[in-house]
Amino acid sequence: MTETWDPFGTLRNALWIGGAQWAGKSTVARILALRHGITAYHYDYHDARGHNDRRIASGKPLPSSPDDMWVHPTPSDMAASTLAGFPARFEWVLDDLRALVSGRPILAEGWGLRPELVAPLIDSPRRMVVVVPTPEFREHQLRVLPRAGALPAEVSDPARAQRNRLERNRLVAEDAVRAARALGMRVIEVDGTRDAEAVADDVADHFAPFLSPLG
Repeated sequence: MTETWDPFGTLRNALWIGGAQWAGKSTVARILALRHGITAYHYDYHDARGHNDRRIASGKPLPSSPDDMWVHPTPSDMAASTLAGFPARFEWVLDDLRALVSGRPILAEGWGLRPELVAPLIDSPRRMVVVVPTPEFREHQLRVLPRAGALPAEVSDPARAQRNRLERNRLVAEDAVRAARALGMRVIEVDGTRDAEAVADDVADHFAPFLSPLG
């Protein structure tokens, strides 16, 4: 169960962008931070650094090799493991956010910010939006951006590992969409026909009741 202790009211006033990897969440958050003078919190940055130290200290076992992470499991097993790990990681996010104090809402973005985890913290579903790429746009990214399909470690079967990772990500994204719709949260699909500024316009409009103009 999510701990809702909120000494500075930061969690209560936060805005949230969840969804899939490679949907442009970080870019949109950066644009909105610059436009509206708000602080953006990037989940991936913290999760790959300070949170990893906490993960190790917690004693949670890690895969013994990159193959055990990317090659041997099925995509469905990978997705289930990822989803099962999000609640503990979300508590570390909340610890980070509790330490931030701002006169404007904090905007938190990241694929680990799951609708069902955020829901107990917010007073309106408009405080969250889930952003996902369409399958066609994801395939386009893989064709034109080598890093979009790059693996984080060397494995014995790169082709299989990449297929596993992409399918895992698809399953995790679908889970986020299902949860968002069940909770009445908006889902934005990014198909590549509009640039990041235009997507940011949509997200800003969604968050408009909570974004006071600069002045």
